[in-house]
Amino acid sequence: MKIQKIRMENFRGYEKETTINFCGLTAFVGKNDVGKSTILEALDIFFNEGKGPIKIDKDDINKHCKNNDNTETKISIAFSDLPSTLTIDVSNPTTLKDEFLLRSDGTLEIIKKYNNGGKEKIFVKANHPTNPKCADLLLKKNTDLKRLLTDEMVCQDKTKNAELRKTIWNYYSNDLQLKEIEIELAKMDAKDSWEQLKKYMPLYALFQSDRKNSDGDSEVQDPMKIAVQEILKDPTLKENLDTVAKKVEEKLTEVSNKTLEKLREMNPEIANSLKPVIPSPESLKWNDVFKSVTISGDEDIPINKRGSGVKRLVLLNFFRAEAERRQREDNAQGLIYAIEEPETSQHPEHQRKLIEAFKELAKSASTQVIITTHSPAIVKMLDFDNLRLVKSGNTCKEIINVERRNLPYPSLNEVNYLAFGESNEEYHNELYGFMEERKLLPKFKEGKCPMAYNHLKPDGNTISEQKTLTEYIRHQIHHPENKTNTRYTFEQLQQSIEEMRDFIKNNPV
Repeated sequence: MKIQKIRMENFRGYEKETTINFCGLTAFVGKNDVGKSTILEALDIFFNEGKGPIKIDKDDINKHCKNNDNTETKISIAFSDLPSTLTIDVSNPTTLKDEFLLRSDGTLEIIKKYNNGGKEKIFVKANHPTNPKCADLLLKKNTDLKRLLTDEMVCQDKTKNAELRKTIWNYYSNDLQLKEIEIELAKMDAKDSWEQLKKYMPLYALFQSDRKNSDGDSEVQDPMKIAVQEILKDPTLKENLDTVAKKVEEKLTEVSNKTLEKLREMNPEIANSLKPVIPSPESLKWNDVFKSVTISGDEDIPINKRGSGVKRLVLLNFFRAEAERRQREDNAQGLIYAIEEPETSQHPEHQRKLIEAFKELAKSASTQVIITTHSPAIVKMLDFDNLRLVKSGNTCKEIINVERRNLPYPSLNEVNYLAFGESNEEYHNELYGFMEERKLLPKFKEGKCPMAYNHLKPDGNTISEQKTLTEYIRHQIHHPENKTNTRYTFEQLQQSIEEMRDFIKNNPV
C-alpha cells in the first residue's frame, strides 16, 4: 500500500481542508515555518497513533478554528497499490471491495477525526450503497439482516453476515444508488475492522532534523529500531516466533499446574485460590525484546547521543543499504521513510549520495520516501514530479505540484526562487536567455532607465555604452575580466530577476 494523497483540516496552520498528492519520492520545499514539517508530523500521528515521536494534543487545533468553536481535527489518507485481497473480518472473511469500502477510483481512504486533540474516531470514505432498502448493512446485526431478505433472495449461508450483505446488495445491484459517504469503523459489524486493516498499513518512520533526545527516549530515529520493526513483520519469522511463544506457554502452564497440584496436596484451600496468569502469544511485544538494539561506538555511545553530523552520516548509509536490500526483496513490507532536511550537517557529496539512495528506494514497489528541504542544491538533484512547493496563501496553505507546464519553461531555478527566494547569477542568465530566444528583449528594454557601462576593448581601452540594469548585470556575469565597472549589488540582481519574471508572466508566447 502506498500513500496517494493526504487531506488535512484544522491541524496547526492548515485551517481549511488541504489535499496533498504523493509519489514514490516526494520533496516538500518552501520557506521556514510555512508548514512542511507539519505534513510529516500529521502522517506520524495517523500511522503511529501516539507511539511515534509526535503526539496530538489541544495545541494542534488551528487557532482560527478554535476561536470559532471548531475543535475537530481531520487527517485522512487515500491509499493506492492495494493488495489483491484485504480481509477486514477474520471470523467472517470478506474484502473491502465486496463490502463497498473503496472509493470510486479504487483507492482506500481512511479518515481520522480528533476532537479537541483527543482519541481519534476512524472512518472509511467509500463509494457505498445509499438506497434505503440496502443502505447501512455494515451497521446491522445478523437478525436485522435476515429481516431484509425476501423470498426472491437466495443466501448460501445465513449465519455469515458477509454472505447476507452480499445477497441483499446483489438483489439491488441495478439500484444501489452508490455515493461517496463516510462510514465509522467502530460501528461496523466487524468490530476489529481497524485492527485488521492496520496489518496492511505501511510502516512509517519519521527522522527529524532537530529532535532532542533524552536518556529515556525510545529513539525512533535510530535506524536499527526501524529495522527491528520491519524484520518482525516478516510472515515466516512471525510464525516462528509465535511457535516459540506457544511452546513457552505450554511449558509454563505445565510447570504452574504441577506446582498447584503439589500445593493442593498440602493446602487445598490456598491452591484453589490461585491460578496461573500467562500472557498469550498474541499479546507479546517482540519489539520490546530488542528495544536496546542500536549502533554504538567503541565507548558504547548510542547513535542518538552522537553529534548530528555523525548521526546523519549513519542514517545516510542506512538508506543506501536499504535501497539495495529492498530492490532485492520484491515482497518486502510497505515502508515510508520521512526525513526532515536530509542536508543537515552533511557535505555536498554526502547530500548527492543520499538523494541517489532515496531515488533507488523509491523505485521499490513497497517503499515511499518523503523529505523536506531548504537546499536549492537538493532541489536541482530531483525531478519536477518529486517536488511540492508549500506556500502560505491569503486564506489557506497552498501545496503546488511543480510540473513543467506550470512554468513558462522547465526550470528548477524557478522552483528555488519560489521556494526560497533564491536570486543568483545562474537564474538571471536563464531568464535572460529565455527572453533572448523568444525575441522579447527589445520590448522588455522599452522605458527602462539606462546605466553607463564601460565596454572593455581587446586593446585594453574602454568605451562608454548605455545599458539597462538587466544588460549591465548580464555583461558583468559574462565578462568577469572587465574590472572597470562598479559591481552590481544583490538588491540590483534581485530587482532585475523580478522585472524579467514579471515581464515573462505578462507576455506569454
